[in-house]
Amino acid sequence: MTRTRIRDFHDDDLDGIIRLFEAAVPESADTPPLYPLSEVLAACQRNQAVVAVRDEEIVGAAVGRAAHGQGVLVFFHVLDEVRVDPEQGTRAEAGLLDALERRLMPLGLGKLSMLIPAGTSACDGLVANGFETRSGLKYVERHLPVQRRELDRLKAVGGRILPRHLWDGVSGMQEEKDMLEDRLVVPLAEPDLADHFGVVPPRAVMLFGPPGTGKTTFAKAVASRLDWPFVEVFPSRLSGEPGGVAAGLRTTFEQINELEHAVVFIDEVEEIASKRGGEPPSPTQGVTNELLKQVAEFRDREGRLLVCATNFVRALDAAFLRHGRFDYVIPIGLPDATAREAIWSRYIPEHTIAGVDLEVLVHASDGLTPADIEYAARRASQEALASSLRQQQVDISSRTEVLSTDDYLEALRATRATVSEETAREFSEDVDSIARL
Repeated sequence: MTRTRIRDFHDDDLDGIIRLFEAAVPESADTPPLYPLSEVLAACQRNQAVVAVRDEEIVGAAVGRAAHGQGVLVFFHVLDEVRVDPEQGTRAEAGLLDALERRLMPLGLGKLSMLIPAGTSACDGLVANGFETRSGLKYVERHLPVQRRELDRLKAVGGRILPRHLWDGVSGMQEEKDMLEDRLVVPLAEPDLADHFGVVPPRAVMLFGPPGTGKTTFAKAVASRLDWPFVEVFPSRLSGEPGGVAAGLRTTFEQINELEHAVVFIDEVEEIASKRGGEPPSPTQGVTNELLKQVAEFRDREGRLLVCATNFVRALDAAFLRHGRFDYVIPIGLPDATAREAIWSRYIPEHTIAGVDLEVLVHASDGLTPADIEYAARRASQEALASSLRQQQVDISSRTEVLSTDDYLEALRATRATVSEETAREFSEDVDSIARL
């Protein structure tokens, strides 16, 4: 199936919006739409509208406007042939709502809502994307994750709102997902439930493991799952701040503290949290001291989560990993067979996968990271495309099986493993001696 993409509404999309409206509200419908076609078209041109496009055809749209201090959805629909596809439908609905929210946030709106008949496909799509139903009329509303007053603060620290469903997009790694769900997501998303069981929501966690195992992906997925802004702090960029890295850290965390909610991520944290000591003291000792101070202060505030990641957990200062600073020290290792199968399934084209021996690829990719497997899959696809172009066999309609198991095995042979046997052995040792779950 051709990929569905999301873009802004253009004036020449009006015919497509009309066809979409007619598909959403057939003449045989018992209940007339709350907003007539004329009002939907006017809102497209005067307010905010985004469309989903496939093969240059409008297959979905979300139209909204500001009213009484909140955003109101005037029209939301995705064609049935797209919506029923498990992957395309979810992406189209979530992508439309994400794009529309980004355009409405600067208007100072606190909610996005829509009055819609219960049981319709649009209602189901809204509820699946975080909207809550209100009363028997199926009035659905959703609190926007960032209010207008916070937008400038979020931009100042380089933060952003991540797309929905990143959590579902993490292929395999179910054991790690379950652990993060239980330890992080549920206590933070449902503090009353956590309090009932005497669980204190975490404030800071450390992810460690070999390069390419998905630590950054998991941090983003947690932010998406919580529907909190994601702020990544880059140690290398802080060196350019007046006063150096330590002053940059202090200023950055002061700005983050003004946000109501945030997942703050520091990758390669060993750069600013290395072991202290020696005569004379190491140049980074002052930076490590400042970071330890900021972590302690960060923990005093609710509605925030600090996620640090490192490839070299042994290089961290001992004080950094003590109880009271990080609630959990979580290993993120190489994917097991189940996870590798899920990763391959994600990157092999849908029309090709039936002819590929996944079991062979899973066995052949043992010891590879998710990033390694993604590289091999994309390399195989690129080589197949290049071969088709050379042979002038690019008619999609007449070619269904363009990639074979051998193509992927050939790509695997050209893929260097990120994690050496020594690194994997050291990681196993670190899990036993350092991990805290």
